[in-house]
Amino acid sequence: MAPIAIAQPPRPQIPDAPRNTGNYKEQIAGPRQYKPEVEESGPEAASYKNYLPTWDHNEKFPPLEPFTHIEHGLKADKSFSELLAPGVEKDDITPTIGSEVKGVQLSKLSPAGKDQLALLVAQRKVVAFRDQDFADLPIQEALDYGAYFGRHHCHVSSGHPAGHPEIHLVHRGVNDKTAEALLEQRTSTVAWHSDVTYEQQPPGTTFLYIFDKPTTGGDTIFVNQVEAYNRLSPAFRERLHGLKAMHSAVEQADASRNRGGVVRREPVLNAHPIVRTHPATGEKAIFVNPQFTRYIVGMKKEESDMLLKFLYDHLSYGADFQARVRWQEKTVVVWDNRVTCHSAILDWVNGQRRHLARITPQAERPYETPFDG
Repeated sequence: MAPIAIAQPPRPQIPDAPRNTGNYKEQIAGPRQYKPEVEESGPEAASYKNYLPTWDHNEKFPPLEPFTHIEHGLKADKSFSELLAPGVEKDDITPTIGSEVKGVQLSKLSPAGKDQLALLVAQRKVVAFRDQDFADLPIQEALDYGAYFGRHHCHVSSGHPAGHPEIHLVHRGVNDKTAEALLEQRTSTVAWHSDVTYEQQPPGTTFLYIFDKPTTGGDTIFVNQVEAYNRLSPAFRERLHGLKAMHSAVEQADASRNRGGVVRREPVLNAHPIVRTHPATGEKAIFVNPQFTRYIVGMKKEESDMLLKFLYDHLSYGADFQARVRWQEKTVVVWDNRVTCHSAILDWVNGQRRHLARITPQAERPYETPFDG
């Protein structure tokens, strides 16, 4: 069957938003906190030195151009005959979101198996695959794998392995204290977000894999934005349809500059539907998050703030449609960024390293289908 392309609607004209607004909360350590003498050599050196972060202030990227996304979940075998073959164990973390899978090696999947992966993750929202070899693959081989699911997103400010800007690194080195500094200003380190929703075409099927982790703590929590939408009354759901919210990269870029980091591409703003439709499942999901969403287009500030606060609270209070993933060695967590929010939990204080890599294929531009009750 030929790949199915998702056509992109024309880009709307979007007004500028004020700078330094919003509730952005920086969780990622920057170059000032990086200690090469500890991370790169000696008894406490990182387990995967080829994945240590680099920052080059001279590295600049051009603006992103639209592209046609191929949604592989549309043509997947719904019986998951390869991905969940006999002998593969799948345990659901909760009824509505999250699964753990053992007994299949993601790196060995055929194209048909990758299609099944895209569909399973769209259905379960986040899946933790245990005992994977992703971390041990050559970096380019891991990137080639991820490219099947969409065009790689290159992050504007995070550290990346030398020569591989397509890899987004989540790195807190030995004895890094930035989380404790954050708690001097905030009551919680939780920062709910969907990744880089300020892009015209935010990510879809997303991969995160572990190198080093604290003995206890450093989990990642996810929320099912489809279930969050379904929990609302029909009247409230209908009111959300037709609304768009502005998503901003400005605050993330400013935060990077303020801590001595890089900004590889000038920040952008894009308006997306507050309710988006998933192209493979047809499910509708709330699509806002407090890290990057700034205001509802066409509403006055007080109106926008009130409605966004309700939606943020609805997502964060929804423990009965959330899942907490505990990291284990050789784990790859795959989620669908179109229908989930997530946050790292920065709850360990023993100075242990937490080091992961993210592969972030972009997907279609968010779109909305008509309200259907």
